[in-house]
Amino acid sequence: MLDQTTPMLQVSKVVQSYRKGSDNNRILVLDDVSMTLKEGEIVGLLGRSGSGKSSLLRIISGLTPPFAGDVKWYGKAIDGPADGISMVFQTFALFPWLTVRQNVEIGLEALGIDAAERRKRAEEAIDLIGLGGFESAYPKELSGGMRQRVGFARALVVHPRLMLMDEPFSALDVLTAETLRTDIIDLWMEGQLPIKSILIVTHNIEEAVLMCDRVLIFSTNPGRVGFEMPITLPHPRDRQAPEFRDLVEEIYARMTNREGPGAPLHTGPTRHADVTLTSHLTPISTNILAGLLEELVDPPYNGRADLPELADSLNMSADELFPAAETLAMLRFAEVTGGDILITDAGREFVNEDVDDRKELFARQLLAHVPLVAHIRHVLGERPSHKAPWSRFADELEDHMSESFAEESLRAVVNWGRYGEVFAYDEQSRQFSLPED
Repeated sequence: MLDQTTPMLQVSKVVQSYRKGSDNNRILVLDDVSMTLKEGEIVGLLGRSGSGKSSLLRIISGLTPPFAGDVKWYGKAIDGPADGISMVFQTFALFPWLTVRQNVEIGLEALGIDAAERRKRAEEAIDLIGLGGFESAYPKELSGGMRQRVGFARALVVHPRLMLMDEPFSALDVLTAETLRTDIIDLWMEGQLPIKSILIVTHNIEEAVLMCDRVLIFSTNPGRVGFEMPITLPHPRDRQAPEFRDLVEEIYARMTNREGPGAPLHTGPTRHADVTLTSHLTPISTNILAGLLEELVDPPYNGRADLPELADSLNMSADELFPAAETLAMLRFAEVTGGDILITDAGREFVNEDVDDRKELFARQLLAHVPLVAHIRHVLGERPSHKAPWSRFADELEDHMSESFAEESLRAVVNWGRYGEVFAYDEQSRQFSLPED
């Protein structure tokens, strides 16, 4: 009988931050995150890159302590790796010099289990996960999907009560991922897995709806639980069923909602994001931006597309599509609202122009709506040499964001500024300059 009153896992007001460089400044990754997990649940952590989902998973696993807050496992504070919790990682993380069975046994060996029992339990786990007959194979002899099955067997062999999954299917091709995902759900529904609950981090919206009983949608910068969505559809779930598509649509809408996942959803024109000098920018190729506009303006979309349908037709994940769509919105070439993307008059003008006029229009939109681009251009214009090093702007950004975010933001404007001929950048000298006439 499942205990429906006491959670197996209790996360309370967790904060995570990391020291930036050698000073005392810290980058806030997670802020005031609370959640519970009961036996018998599959719960998904869904959010954009940088929302701290994987950081939270490492805290729950005991691999990383939180900066503040606490995590309790059956009422006891987690202080280091906890018995009963295992993890499946995005990368296979197998030891190449060990066979399948030896890779699966290694966790049991660390627990001091005798050789005969290790072998018995490893073979049971290998058979369960569909790798019977490959016990003596080495990782290099296996496909990606088979190697990830070894990762699952290694996590299951210790008979955990909770299995943590950190994007376990993202490194696999679409068909392999779907097969493995379906096999895991089938084993779960049949009660064959020796686990009581699953907590999965994913970027894949359909994966979350397909697998989970609840989905926690994270907001970003810093990561917070923005919205909790129950998924009550019975298994097996049909991706084409209207109720399945409705849930996918709502999650898309909440993840692109201007005021955050938990705010009321809007169906009218959205207010444009307030981009500041120190806003984090995602490097998106101008070819992708132009291609997305061209796709939008043509049939069957004719200027307005449903984001889930667009993602399917372009074979793009939500984590790939969202930044591209939001960059177009930032530049006022499109609007994103209610899970849809609409092309604007400026977007249509861009599609209809020739190459030179496209660049000129792109430059105008950059200077008008991306303060970092206008700032770099202004600094270059003020200097007699019309040059400035990368570090001039990186140091400025790093006062407000992590080094990696500063790097991404500058890479974004380098790409866009070059395309619009707003400024030039020399990679070898790492210098910005005004373009020569």
